[in-house]
Formats: sequence, structure tokens, C-alpha cells
Amino acid sequence: MKRALSILLAAFLIASLVVTPVKAQCPSEGTTVVLKAPAVSKTPDGRLVGVATDFVITVAPGSGHVYVETWPLSEVDMQASARLAAQIAGKVTGKDMSKYDVFIQVKTDTPIIGGPSAGGTMTVGIIAALMGWKVNPKVMMTGMINPDGTIGPVGGILEKASAAASVGAKLFLIPQGQRIQVIQETQQKSIGGIVQVVQTKSEKVDVVEYAKERWGLEVKEVSDIYEAVYYFTGHMLPKPKAPANVLIDTSFLKDDAVKDYQNTTAYYESVKEKLKKSNVDYSTYTVLKEALDQAKAILDDAKEALDSGMYYTALSKDFQARIVLRHIDWYISVESPEDVANLLTSVNSYINQTESLVSSMEIRGMTMLQAVAAAEERVEDAKASLQEGWKYYYSADYWDAVDKAAYAYERAQTARFWAKLGERFAKGEVIDREELKDTARNYIDESSLIVTYIESMYGNVIGNDLLDTIQKAEQYYGDGKYSAAIFTAMEARVRGEVFLDTLGIDNETILREKLREMKEAAKTAIGIAQMNGLHPLLSVAYYEFAESYEKGNTTDDLVNAMIFYQYARESAGVFLIKVNESTPNVPSNETAIPALPTNTNTNGGSTSTPSATSTSTPSSGIQSVCGPAFILALALLPLLRKRR
Repeated sequence: MKRALSILLAAFLIASLVVTPVKAQCPSEGTTVVLKAPAVSKTPDGRLVGVATDFVITVAPGSGHVYVETWPLSEVDMQASARLAAQIAGKVTGKDMSKYDVFIQVKTDTPIIGGPSAGGTMTVGIIAALMGWKVNPKVMMTGMINPDGTIGPVGGILEKASAAASVGAKLFLIPQGQRIQVIQETQQKSIGGIVQVVQTKSEKVDVVEYAKERWGLEVKEVSDIYEAVYYFTGHMLPKPKAPANVLIDTSFLKDDAVKDYQNTTAYYESVKEKLKKSNVDYSTYTVLKEALDQAKAILDDAKEALDSGMYYTALSKDFQARIVLRHIDWYISVESPEDVANLLTSVNSYINQTESLVSSMEIRGMTMLQAVAAAEERVEDAKASLQEGWKYYYSADYWDAVDKAAYAYERAQTARFWAKLGERFAKGEVIDREELKDTARNYIDESSLIVTYIESMYGNVIGNDLLDTIQKAEQYYGDGKYSAAIFTAMEARVRGEVFLDTLGIDNETILREKLREMKEAAKTAIGIAQMNGLHPLLSVAYYEFAESYEKGNTTDDLVNAMIFYQYARESAGVFLIKVNESTPNVPSNETAIPALPTNTNTNGGSTSTPSATSTSTPSSGIQSVCGPAFILALALLPLLRKRR
């Protein structure tokens, strides 16, 4: 009876975990690589402890499927990270991953918080299996894998370093910029058998120095998968290089910015006169006058940006000012609840017209695709704001109802702006919006994984804002709004990464160093996009907007700059997969399934300055990846963050 129940349970797990109905079977041929990776587990009292895990990765001829088995179960699903790892492995090696199946077993002694932190390790393992390279068993790593091949931030670095040292690792790779960790220490004392918390203090730990002193473990920061593969295998994959001088220029927006500033300034003067002549009472006048002064201050910032040649920043500042101005203008105009309802209805009609305009556009070329995608995302943002406006209306909060209506209207205006901008750059073959479906699905899954990972590691420290953003992305995906889904999920992903990268750090020097690294990564991504024939409009715009925040003096300014540099980096690469289908930036072009290398063991490799042209002779002997039976197929942001 127990045996029958076990068989039924196994069958149920297989049926529930297979995303696509395929015949999952143990590969009779293929290459297997075994790596160790550190993870964290939670103790019953909520503490994080480091644990070592084994990754057994097999790549075999197949049809593009990725199978993951974890034992015991991970607290965070690894499937999305494994899919992305396979995609990146194919991209950097030039292999067509639709011709391979990837099998990944994750084994540990205790349930772990898995998910994205093992993405880099899985990518290294898949690459090694594809290329037939040995991996050094004394090297371990933690870090997410990003869509552009960079290694993203993770939590629990110290705990993972301890786990790496405990199993004999000599080199531990961590994401670039994470050598300084902030540890919360709670001092306690016991009085009469009662534990009383005295104080909690933060302490900064240099992981490189600490690990060397305590365990003799060498810790190195790595920025991308190319560096990671080198340290694991001694082989240097050809890395795409950006031009020496990357042009970050928003002059294509100059005429728009000049005209927009003039129109917004004229609108300011009009609203100013309207307020003077209005019959609102003293308290209302005072509130509206303060808002008007706020709009003027933002307009002054727009003029400064315009004079400095920061044209996207000027447009964004105009946008921010107009939201305030339109709120004042419309609030003066409405005299009854019926007027507010009519206003909301009118804005709804305008948004619907805008949506019809944008959705009917024929997309010609990758550059136009970016602009139209931005327009579609802004239409959805406008619709969401208007829904909030109706909620305020039905609760008789007419002030906030008008505010949301003003934002929704101006957001729809920016959607039209981006749509027209796309038409200016229309060039090339027609692109069907359905082609973005897979990209949207991957972004949503990866972003959701990061948010869940943060919650599992640190609890609900980020509130529901990122989860709400993921839910919006899911809704857009379900409605077939794939562009909006991509950029909404990207927002959650970027903000989650910045949270992990800045967790507990309030030292301006450290934050500015992280900012410099993010800025350089964004610049490189833009340069690579330009080399591939793409004019990354959004990325260049976001890069410039980040620069405007970089000039600020507050921690919030620095964090906002990080967020927009990350937006710039992500948006530069989001559509490059389509470009690379016709112009691959890798040395290999396959027309048929190549012969896979003989299976390799894990006893080779060196971390001591290996030659970039070194080769390895694989040993024989298959390691089964299948196990004893079979594989289980497995927030409205603050005003100053508003961008046009």
C-alpha cells in the first residue's frame, strides 16, 4: 500500500511540475558537470545559516527543455532561474539551446532558500557541460544571473562564505560590489531568567578580509558570467566589448524638450492667473498656492536641465510640473461631485483613444519597438491611475480623485509622445507584438523569483509594493499587453536588485562606488546595443535621468540614480535577443546539433592565471543525473521618480 502511494505521489509531482507536456527521461547521452554551491537555510528561531549544496548538471541533445529537481525541496522555486541560466549559456557560447535539454539536480542536507542566488552557478555548470570543460571543485560562487550575463546581488553573503569554507573551497566568488556587508548585532542580557534586548547595532564587515582571516578562504568579486567561467574552468569565453567611446546623447529630444518647456511654462502662467481669479476660500487658496510654487520649482529644474543639454530630464521635469498644474487647474474648475465624475469620464475617453492609437501602430524595426513598448506601458499606467481616481471618487475624496485624473491624463500624453517618437525611428521589418510573449513571461518569472527570495531571506521588509507590481505585470500578460508586462516586471526586478545591493548601507562613499559600477555597466550595455544596430532610446534617456539624480546630495538621490542606471542597463538588452538571432555576437553559428563532448569529471581546473587558450581532455564515465528512479520534471512612486 505504501509503495503504491509513493508511486502515485511521484506521478502527481511529475504531472504538476512539468510546464510543457514532454517526454522526460534519463538522458542516455550527454555531458555532466558537478559543482558545489553555497545556500542559506533558516533555523527554527529564524536565523540564517550557510549550507553547501551539490548541483549535478547534465546537458544532452533534446528540444530545449530545462528540468529541475531539488532534494529536499527549496523554499524558493529555481525553475525560472534555471531557464534563464540555460538561455545565457546558449547566448555566450553561441549554442542553439532549442537543440538541447538541461537536467539539474540540487542536493543538500536541509531545506534551503534557493531561487535566484544559484543562477550564476547553474549558468557556469551549463556552459561547462556544453563546452566539455572541467570545473575546479575548490571554487564556489553565489550570485544571480541577469539577462545580460551580469552577476546580480544576493543576500546572506557571510553565511554562504562560511558554507563554502566548511566543504573545503579555496576560492569563493561573489557579485561585484558586495564585499562590504552590514551585519545587525543584537546585544542581550538576562535578568531573573528573562531575556531583555539591550540594543541592536549595525556593523560593516569586509567579506574579503574576514573570510581570509577566519577560514583562509579567498573571496573575489565578479561582474559577469565571463569572469565566473574563467575562475571555474580556466577558459576565457569571447566577451562582447562596447566601443571605447559610447555616445550617450539625447539631442534627438532637443526640439521636443524646448517646445515642451515653453508649453508647460505657458500653462503655469495660465493656472497662476486662474487661481488668482478663482473664488476658492482662504485655506484652499493657500494649499493650491503652495502646490503652484512646487510646480514652479520643478519648472526651474526643467530649465536648468534644458540649458545643460539634458533633454530627457527636462521633459520629465515638465511632466512632473504639469501633473501638479493640471491638478490645481481641474480642482478649481470642478464645483460638484458630478463635475468630478464627468472629469474622470472624459479622461477615460482620452486614455481609450490613446490606447487605440498605440495598439493600432505597425511596429517597424527594433528601435521603434522600444518606443511603442514604452507607450504601451504608459497607457496601462494611466489606466491604473484612473481606476484609483474612481475609488477616491466613490469614497467622496474628490481632491485625490482629481489628482489621479491629472496624473492619468498626463501619462496618456506621454504615451502619445513615445508613440510618435517611435514613428520617427520606424525602419526595418514589421514586428508582431506576439513575438514579445516569451520575453514577457521570462521577465515576470525572474522578477517574481527575486521578490519571493527577498521575502524568504528578510521577511516583509519591502512591503507589498513589489508584489503589487508583479501582479500588475501578470495582469498585463494575461491581457496580451506584453510590452507593458516586460517593463512593469523590469521595474520590480530592478528595485529588488537595488534593495539587495544597498541593504543596510548608509555610507555615501560605498554607495557612490556602487553607483559608479552601475553607471559603467549601463554605459557598456548601451554601447553593445548600439554595436548591434539598435538605437536604445529608452536606455539613453534613463541613463541621462540617472545622471540628474547623481548630482544630488541625499541618500535617496543616490538610490534613485542607481535605479535609473539599472533601468538603462536592463532596457538596453531586453530586445537584443531578437537582434542576435540575425547578427549573433558570438563566434559560433550552428546549423545542426554538434557532437557533445565526452562527459567530464570535476577534478581539473586551476584558479592560478590559466591560459585563455588552454584546453582540457575530458575523462570518460557517465554520472547519472536521474537519481534512483526518475527526474521530477519540474508602488504610485514618489513624484520625483516620475519620468516621461
